[in-house]
Amino acid sequence: MGRAGNGRRVCALGVAGALAGTVLAGCGDDGDSGDGARGTSASSSAGAREQGTQAVRSAYDRTAEEDTAEVKLRVRTSAQGASQTANGQGAVDLDDGDSVMTLTVQGQRIEQRVVDQVLYQKMPKGQAPGGKPWIRIDLGKVAAQQGTGDQSMSDPAQSAAYAKAITDKDVTKKGTATVNGVETTHYRVSVDVAELPNGDTLRKQVGPTLPMDVWLDDEGRMRRQQIDMTVKAPEATQRSSAGASSAPEKVTVRTVMDFTDFGTEVEADEPPAGQVTDMTGKALEQGKRQS
Repeated sequence: MGRAGNGRRVCALGVAGALAGTVLAGCGDDGDSGDGARGTSASSSAGAREQGTQAVRSAYDRTAEEDTAEVKLRVRTSAQGASQTANGQGAVDLDDGDSVMTLTVQGQRIEQRVVDQVLYQKMPKGQAPGGKPWIRIDLGKVAAQQGTGDQSMSDPAQSAAYAKAITDKDVTKKGTATVNGVETTHYRVSVDVAELPNGDTLRKQVGPTLPMDVWLDDEGRMRRQQIDMTVKAPEATQRSSAGASSAPEKVTVRTVMDFTDFGTEVEADEPPAGQVTDMTGKALEQGKRQS
């Protein structure tokens, strides 16, 4: 696959690795619009909308042209009045999706690597199965079970297809903001879920549209990407829940991913095989139960 194709994998395995193996999923805004945001009125002209659409469509490739970047990730899930937050920091290869990240979930530290589309996580002491410190999940096999193939595996947040799923009417310029010390332009995007890979299944889970916010620097590179997602529990899961109400269970997910320090070094190596327990089978079983 050429750079143009790989370029659209900006969120790529960084998101996959951060979220696979935890209870979190998706990308989204945590409520703020950047450091020192300066809101301006949204443009109403057709020309401005077209310009904004082209900027968003080209942002993934322009970011990936930098090859690597440091990444900060923040994910918050809320359900039934309770919420949980996970934070991550590390580096990602924007070309092949390899990444190295440290996650903090409920006060516990998890070391994480994604190497050749395989996720490795070093769990807190005493929590890893099999008496080994690392777990392994083949993200390609998980994506194949979901029927979305390599594209979803490379980019489970579906950002690879965002550019194809938006039109001029879906993009609104919201203003400007300083994000991590960089001047950016903020765009709000409404993604047609039906146009995404596996769109029919996604519509049942998240509804017809997916709100996305992006902050682009003056070179058109992604500095922040956010998505707000409300996920409905699969019907099979609802039926199996004792005393479940007739209303579908919902989980709201808000995640923000920041890109800084383009060109940073990324060294993602597989852990020694003797220290790893393969959990791919468990992940596949869980997927079947939720389908």
